[in-house]
Amino acid sequence: MDSVLRQSKAMCPFMKKATAAGLRAMTTAARPAASPCGGTISKLQTLARRCPVMGKAMAVQSARIGHAGIPGVAGRAMSTVSAHGKTSKAKIHTSGAQEAQAVEGAIFNGREKVPLPPRIPTKAQAAANPLTAARTAAPVTHNGTKFDYEGFYNNELEKKHKDKSYRYFNNINRLAKEFPRAHMSTREEKVTVWCANDYLGMGRNPHVLKAMHETLDEYGAGAGGTRNISGHNRHAVELEATIAKLHAQEAALVFSSCYVANDATLATLGSKMPDCVILSDSLNHASMIQGIRHSGTKKVIFKHNDVKDLEEKLAALPLHVPKIIAFESVYSMCGSIGPIEEICDLAEKYGAITFLDEVHAVGMYGPHGAGVAEHLDFEAHAQGKPRGTIMERIDIITGTLGKAYGCVGGYIAGSAKLVDTVRSLAPGFIFTTSLPPAVMAGARAAIEYQMNYNGDRRLQQLHTRAVKEALGERDIPVIPNPSHIIPILVGNAELAKQASDKLLQDHQIYVQSINYPTVPVGQERLRITPTPGHTKEYRDHLVGAIQTIWEELGIKRTSEWAAEGGFIGVGEPNAAAEEPLWTDEQLGIAEAARTIEQEAKATTTRGGLTEQLLEREMEGLQTASAAA
Repeated sequence: MDSVLRQSKAMCPFMKKATAAGLRAMTTAARPAASPCGGTISKLQTLARRCPVMGKAMAVQSARIGHAGIPGVAGRAMSTVSAHGKTSKAKIHTSGAQEAQAVEGAIFNGREKVPLPPRIPTKAQAAANPLTAARTAAPVTHNGTKFDYEGFYNNELEKKHKDKSYRYFNNINRLAKEFPRAHMSTREEKVTVWCANDYLGMGRNPHVLKAMHETLDEYGAGAGGTRNISGHNRHAVELEATIAKLHAQEAALVFSSCYVANDATLATLGSKMPDCVILSDSLNHASMIQGIRHSGTKKVIFKHNDVKDLEEKLAALPLHVPKIIAFESVYSMCGSIGPIEEICDLAEKYGAITFLDEVHAVGMYGPHGAGVAEHLDFEAHAQGKPRGTIMERIDIITGTLGKAYGCVGGYIAGSAKLVDTVRSLAPGFIFTTSLPPAVMAGARAAIEYQMNYNGDRRLQQLHTRAVKEALGERDIPVIPNPSHIIPILVGNAELAKQASDKLLQDHQIYVQSINYPTVPVGQERLRITPTPGHTKEYRDHLVGAIQTIWEELGIKRTSEWAAEGGFIGVGEPNAAAEEPLWTDEQLGIAEAARTIEQEAKATTTRGGLTEQLLEREMEGLQTASAAA
């Protein structure tokens, strides 16, 4: 504006006396009264209309552009554009920039007789001639009826009902003292929960509850505001230091959820880095997809876990252009594991940074529960040597406090400069009330507990193996994967809902059906997540109930999918078996497994072996509990 001001001072008497600050101040709306061109009118616009040059130019522009379309939109022709005629890049909290529209012919010709817009009458003029004032300020009227909002809502919901993707919420009240049991609307209606993301049962861990109770009694219920306004406290500082230590990163930043963390981080970096391109795995979580959308930057989608496709897309981009590769470690609806090391290699080769979502992996993998990236260098991290590991190569790690850690909240971890940039620029962080002190204290206690104890992870992994093996023996179509997720393919939204309902109503087992848009149409499923609390009694009940329901509803089994050529890993010919990410050696059961096999070679199957390992594990836990 300063350079324009200097150029204009020699020509315009008004501009000779104006300052840049004064012009900026006059661009704010001076009064709420309607402008002849629509909306409110600023002081600068009022003065410009009185100018013999600008007044006529504005009138011509209004007549030729604004009045040619919808009345009252002439102001859109004044949209700001960046240099060289390119629209400015979308910024957070701003609407998209509009290209200025060309006006045919000269904007002003001295021979033209152009009628000027009428002035808005002053209060004195309005009082003297109320009829004229009313005509001048009369609102624009439109024919037709008002928009039917309720009808719109009804139509959208009707679509969900018709395609069987409408979501019903069950009243599930998890019982801390009876985990994994819960009651429904009444305390007498007890059910077993088999689909919660509290993977390790930390939501009822006594160490976590103790930390939360003590903090709640001393510091109260809420944080009191955003981190900038009374919400920054010792609990936030300590929690972020613990997270940074967990992931061997310089710093961390806590958000209200990992949805917000993903959205805010990708939107901020994507919108601020010049000409940034975000490359996103096709199965990425909705929070990452939304963050990319909010960034307004270019996105490139690569095939799920396909490093060859990713490299082809990276190679097509200029080396100097900033690039973010966004992907996950554990994809929660299918249980697949991201190729983390290969993606790090590509990022270094093509000048990109990595954004790894470890939401379904933190607490679950690695010697300290830091996730799959830690797990891939298990021995190095077990020995406290993170230097040069895959986890250290990741630029941005995001995780949650609301799944394996049993609390609520999300976070990012990375370099100090990265974290400070997001802290300083991300609206999703800046304008959100901080997590309550008790929640942060509980989350910190959960992380520290799991950093030093592998027992829950070991038991959870063994329960997962046992359920997968039992379902496989009954020809139930489990989508193969190496993780702790057990997705059972149904392939039909209505059948998936019926199966879920029958499990709950007939067998008191809660397993939520998963349908579109969480998974594609035709890939509907049940998603089972064993925990350390799902002992043999519960496992036998679940497997028997699923067997019964598959028979009653006639749902396809693995053999039937195989007869059709297989589908998304189920029944596919010559498919290699998916070995668990956790090896027997990492679980500390290798020696016990060899002993059991030697003792009972004639009767041992893989399923029988897992059950015997679990029996020994439970006996050990009972002995330790009695000793304590």
